[in-house]
Amino acid sequence: MNLQHERIRTLCETLNLPFIAQSYPAAAQNAARDQSAYSDFLESLLQTEAVGRQVRKQSMLTRLAGFPAIKTLEEFDFGFATGVKKAQIDELAGLGFIERHENAVLIGPSGVGKSHLAVAVGYRAAQAGIKTRFTTAADLLMTLSLAHAQNQLKAVMHRAISAYRLLIVDEIGYLPMSREQANLFFQVIAARYEKGSLIVTSNLPFGQWDATFAQDSTLTAALLDRLLHHAHIVPIAGESYRLKHQRQAGMVVAKKAAVTTAA
Repeated sequence: MNLQHERIRTLCETLNLPFIAQSYPAAAQNAARDQSAYSDFLESLLQTEAVGRQVRKQSMLTRLAGFPAIKTLEEFDFGFATGVKKAQIDELAGLGFIERHENAVLIGPSGVGKSHLAVAVGYRAAQAGIKTRFTTAADLLMTLSLAHAQNQLKAVMHRAISAYRLLIVDEIGYLPMSREQANLFFQVIAARYEKGSLIVTSNLPFGQWDATFAQDSTLTAALLDRLLHHAHIVPIAGESYRLKHQRQAGMVVAKKAAVTTAA
């Protein structure tokens, strides 16, 4: 590296242009070889910096989102899950619902792909530069309950709930909540109402949600009123995708076969 390249590298560090600093030597050689115009050379360097920053931001947002695994919409088996309208998922994938502060609610039995779709849309959002957070209902309530006990609920609500444009809460309904937990979860829904988007998944139809929320039908009705006011409802039916291969191998008996045998 000659002295001029060293000065350029130092200036790039001062101006926080790390990707130009990294690519400049090779880019300068290519430009000299191809006799590129100065403006083309400059545009190419700036484009390299812009692309590098975008990739870095996508990586950071994906890491901060806390996805349990990376799932994509391209990987989802629409042929296996029944009742899922691909056009509806494609609309969610366009991310316009986030701009409008709307919600998405995925309802269906265990294993039909609710979490996959929730993560896939969330990953699409993170790649688009949208600050996203994934959590399970159990983990969220554990965090909020601890914050409430330590008199830090307001700070944690801001940091863990309001700070994200898209919040994904997975597995509502798998475990019943105490009255305190139900009240805390209502505060999450109320805090994001018409201010930020939610994607939630549940194995329970809405008529059974009060069983999860401490048998409090009044609180459940108020919660659903806010959650569903601006919401895309995605019902999913079918048997567990995770058990598909076991059924094919004869290790798990399909539901219809089991019912016939029992009869």
